[in-house]
Amino acid sequence: MLIPKRTKYRKQFRGRMKGKEHRGNTVTYGEYGLVALEPSWITSRQIEAARIAMTRYTKRGGKVWIKIFPDKPVSAKPIGTRQGSGKGAVEYWVAVVRPGRVMFEMGGIPVEAAKEAMRLAGHKLPIKTKFVVKGQEVAGE
Repeated sequence: MLIPKRTKYRKQFRGRMKGKEHRGNTVTYGEYGLVALEPSWITSRQIEAARIAMTRYTKRGGKVWIKIFPDKPVSAKPIGTRQGSGKGAVEYWVAVVRPGRVMFEMGGIPVEAAKEAMRLAGHKLPIKTKFVVKGQEVAGE
């Protein structure tokens, strides 16, 4: 699964997810895209599950681009631990996704196959998603 090779700091604050995505909101590499309609943290496991769902459906035909990367560490304390004594250890990594973000792209396959593959991938994610074709306006969400 995806994790950064190295980071400047080991732990991060939670942050906020307000507003729409201004960067990464257009289909650039492939012909079809899967766009987020809600703000959320997408874990590296969810990204991997969606990628596997897409590639399995297309029988490794065409090409898949993953346009999000889990670069935010999420820490958690062990169950049954009392409060205090610092921040917990890093448990998993997430990608911060805001509405309008193109998360996955596909190319080199028919539109019906891409639509079904993206639908299956969308079921692996904790947010509502939308299938888009290159050239459609995504920013007007």
